Amino acid sequence: MRKAKKMRSDRGFTLIETLMAVAIVVTGVMGLAAILTDALSFMQGSQANFIAQQEAEQAMEAIFTAKYTNSILFTQIANTTSSPPGIFLSGPQPILQPGPDGLVGTSADSSALPAYIINPGPDGLMGTADDINVPLTNMTRTIAIAPAADTNLTSVTVTVNYTAGRFKRSYSMTSYISAFN
Repeated sequence: MRKAKKMRSDRGFTLIETLMAVAIVVTGVMGLAAILTDALSFMQGSQANFIAQQEAEQAMEAIFTAKYTNSILFTQIANTTSSPPGIFLSGPQPILQPGPDGLVGTSADSSALPAYIINPGPDGLMGTADDINVPLTNMTRTIAIAPAADTNLTSVTVTVNYTAGRFKRSYSMTSYISAFN
């Protein structure tokens, strides 16, 4: 009886038990690898998200500056498709450097060069001859302008759509401009 009991305790794992344990471990590792891939892709998009935020803020600040320095009239702060037509193009537009009027998103941008960011070159230093210009071709900016409930206010929404890795994202900001200085 003792001998039979001892033989049962020395058996160890069967092949099926071992295969099941390996399958469970592999499934867990594959799930972790998928999460890691998504996390890395999301992190790669953080620079693009920051650039999108900056491009939206640039457009909004340019509109405010032009309005409050009297470069444009309050009535000109409208899309070209609205009535009366304004100076800002409707729909998604490529992100270009400002045209001669100094405003982004207007017809004056049509002859402008694509906007870009500057990355350090192989030497790792900014401001040297080997710096790399990276055009913002994966981004579009939409400036949507609509009258607010108060006739002395105009709502301006700037949305930047972009692709970061395999994800399509957007950044949007809304502000109001007053008819008064």
